Amino acid sequence: MLRRLLQPLWIVLAIIFLIEAWLWDHLEPVVASVVAMIPLRTFKQWLADRVDTLTPAMTLIVFIVPVLPLFPLKLVGFWLLTHEYWLSAALTIIFAKFLGVGVAAFVFDVTRPKLLEMQWFERLYDFVIELRAKAAALVDPIKLRIKEGLSGAGWSSRMLRLIQRFRKSVHEAR
Repeated sequence: MLRRLLQPLWIVLAIIFLIEAWLWDHLEPVVASVVAMIPLRTFKQWLADRVDTLTPAMTLIVFIVPVLPLFPLKLVGFWLLTHEYWLSAALTIIFAKFLGVGVAAFVFDVTRPKLLEMQWFERLYDFVIELRAKAAALVDPIKLRIKEGLSGAGWSSRMLRLIQRFRKSVHEAR
């Protein structure tokens, strides 16, 4: 009973997790192309050289620190939200999210080998990778049903009955 009640929560959490993973996967190449356009490639090499001289614990600080300045930007977005500047708030929060994930992907790409030297971080990394696979397995059947529904094929009798009940309730409400 409890499992059935919690299933929608797990699906929502899995979708959020997969959106984060999708952003990570798709923003890393964007950041790499920005690095190629401006002289960040030399910065990346410089950063990689500096990270090689650090201990794994210090490398963790290098990984965390670049994301911290984005926190005030998110606060600005929430301030805009509380003052009913809906579009500005949404754009600010989305910009901060994209920028944060992009910067984190860039820095993680540089610091990953050193971070994985720490056993607890390696276990955490493996756990996140496993969690991502489980989330994908949980959401994939739903994505498939949505794709089938959007393509017009796969209209099950259950779906048609549901649509018919909905239409009937709408007509009765009039």
